[in-house]
Amino acid sequence: MGRNTKYDDYSLMNSHKHILSALVIHPYLKHDKQRRTPEARLAEAVRLAQAIALDVVHSMSVPLAAIRPASFIGQGKVEELPQVITQQEIGLAIMDCVLSPVQQRNLEKAWKCKVIDRTALILEIFGARARTHEGKLQVELAALNYQKSRLVRSWTHLERQRGGFGFLGGPGESQIEIDRRLIRDRIAKINRELANVIRTRELHRKTRRDVPYPVVALVGYTNAGKSTLFNRLTKAKVLATDQLFATLDPTLRQVKLPSGLTIMLSDTVGFISDLPHELVAAFRATLEEVREADVLLHVRDISHPDSHEQKEDVLKVLSSLLDEEALAEQMIEVWNKMDQLQDATMPAGEGKGIAVSALTGAGMDSLLAVLDERFSASHMATLHLAIPVEDGKKIAWLYSHGNVLEAREDDGMFHITVKLTKENAARWRKVR
Repeated sequence: MGRNTKYDDYSLMNSHKHILSALVIHPYLKHDKQRRTPEARLAEAVRLAQAIALDVVHSMSVPLAAIRPASFIGQGKVEELPQVITQQEIGLAIMDCVLSPVQQRNLEKAWKCKVIDRTALILEIFGARARTHEGKLQVELAALNYQKSRLVRSWTHLERQRGGFGFLGGPGESQIEIDRRLIRDRIAKINRELANVIRTRELHRKTRRDVPYPVVALVGYTNAGKSTLFNRLTKAKVLATDQLFATLDPTLRQVKLPSGLTIMLSDTVGFISDLPHELVAAFRATLEEVREADVLLHVRDISHPDSHEQKEDVLKVLSSLLDEEALAEQMIEVWNKMDQLQDATMPAGEGKGIAVSALTGAGMDSLLAVLDERFSASHMATLHLAIPVEDGKKIAWLYSHGNVLEAREDDGMFHITVKLTKENAARWRKVR
């Protein structure tokens, strides 16, 4: 299928060509009880901006008594910032909140620079990260739904240097009303393509069901270390960097457990607080991988000061896919980055989890043992056998295909207790 360059001709970032100076503002209501501190939320917003190579030259939290319909923040702060923007030659202001189109336009007029909100920033990151055709379609669909109600630059003005969706356009560029009919047509086209993707994914799932490998999905907050853990367990080379949303497209690999059972391990997109609803909706097809998994490994950065709050954000998204009972049954918590815990003790009130360091490899044996135990009843068979000691070929086969629990010789017989996958147990019964 040819690309429609008028609407989706965006390239991956070439951020070294042009680094945009940015201002990051985290506004918050003073009297609202927040699960995280304003400092923590601001730090996350700065990291989001840095994830697409923006040069954050100034950042600040802004306490609010109330949200202003015209500008979100108070008029005094609106009037104070142009001096900072001019002095530091800032080309982009990022508001770590959801702005209405009116609020966005008013701030741009007051500050004489481009203004985007948290949703647009995350969409930019996803637009730059998507590698597969499906991923690009899903992110573009989210961006189109976001743009429908906004007077922003036309899709014909996409910023090809940076990639993404053109929300980061520089000041002085004309903003024209999007042709809503063309956007509706494009949305309809993407939805048709994604329907085909969903059908193809379902065929792949059916094929996987026919091959009885359990599926284990890694889920968690962005930058919790899922890809590092995936690489450690599968010996793969999936991109794993200290960067928000380093992984966007799901990856699937085989892992052999100590018992000999093979599982399929899936690395999925990371979650984040206040994930734009456009993205949650667009990534339904990808998130179906989570719904289909036999076990969810919830990977947590246990060293992060907001680890508990991040857990709540992940569970909030997962609860839209699975009911509470299914979540409780399928979820295993993996406490990652134990090597970064300075006092080597767990935060209080965290319940049960498997402590690991994907970076150093610590705790991997425990994690694999837990998965082995989880699947042994449904996918393994324990056999108690007596084989003539001279039949070395059969004994060797059992050792190479199963997990030998006990073995002894007695009166010329080799007595062995071995765990085999149900498929290998069936093979043994045929050949013995």
